[in-house]
Amino acid sequence: MICNRFDDGRMTARPSNDEYFMKMAHLVSERSTCLRRKVGAVIVSDKRVLTTGYNGAPKGLPHCEETGCIRQQRNVPSGERHELCRGVHAEQNAIIQAAVFGVSVKGATIFITNYPCSVCAKLLLNAGITEVIYDGEYKDDLAIELLSQGDISVRYYKLNDLE
Repeated sequence: MICNRFDDGRMTARPSNDEYFMKMAHLVSERSTCLRRKVGAVIVSDKRVLTTGYNGAPKGLPHCEETGCIRQQRNVPSGERHELCRGVHAEQNAIIQAAVFGVSVKGATIFITNYPCSVCAKLLLNAGITEVIYDGEYKDDLAIELLSQGDISVRYYKLNDLE
């Protein structure tokens, strides 16, 4: 939180850019239809939102809330067998939105409510994202390795007080 002083001496609390965009990512995650983990992503460049994404079924298909979760039904542990999930990840949807609307994300920052999986890490690297800022932990050793080898900055930002 950044404090600003008005000319008359009053103080006001203004969120930092990290807090502002991470709060947006958490708000976006509320649109998720995933039964296991609600994730939100916001892609930002020059302090402007380019696109957002949340995890859920592909456009026009029934949501997991309606069909049930295949991975839950098969007791698949978190982080495994991504190909069984009918959902599109938040990061993937944010990149797809950029492609659909002709918005370049090269050189941009992505704020994500969770550390990306290895599939999303590869997409972020190839999309030209230069910084990943995440809030929640997600254990994926390959994603950690890929992002550390790529030309991408990864930073943890804990959003303490959601309003």
